[in-house]
Amino acid sequence: MSRGAVGKNHWALFLLILTGVVLGGFLGMLASGIPALSWLNYGQSFGLANPVVLDLGILVLTFALTIKITIASIIGVLIAIIIYRLL
Repeated sequence: MSRGAVGKNHWALFLLILTGVVLGGFLGMLASGIPALSWLNYGQSFGLANPVVLDLGILVLTFALTIKITIASIIGVLIAIIIYRLL
């Protein structure tokens, strides 16, 4: 099974980026209370404002997705990519 041109696992990159987004968002929320670092929590949210409900009688499905991109999460993604390149 081929592992790509440089022999790196792309699942590792995906997990590192996901970790970078989560940790960056968490640090952005923590920094929002500090006036000098409140700019890290600046960002945009997009997605479904109200969940979509599909009622099939015996089964009810609810779909909702909201994504918030902040400066801290972008920095987290960039750090994750740099770590992946160094490995």
